[in-house]
Amino acid sequence: MIETLLQAIMQQIDQPKKDVEHNLRALLNEAVTKMDLVSKDEMERQRTALNNANSRLNQLLKQVEILESKINNNK
Repeated sequence: MIETLLQAIMQQIDQPKKDVEHNLRALLNEAVTKMDLVSKDEMERQRTALNNANSRLNQLLKQVEILESKINNNK
């Protein structure tokens, strides 16, 4: 009898726990969805693209400096 009563109490306790867990998961998923997050892979792609752009910019700046010095030498 006591065992049956304990099982009934445990079942009653377990259901609200599951409900709370389900609701918390839903709230967390909603909060994460609203955040402006990107994956680690996307960050790495963006970092690579930025490094490439900076490298190209430095190359172009060197070319401009060379062209400016040629112009100044021809004057």
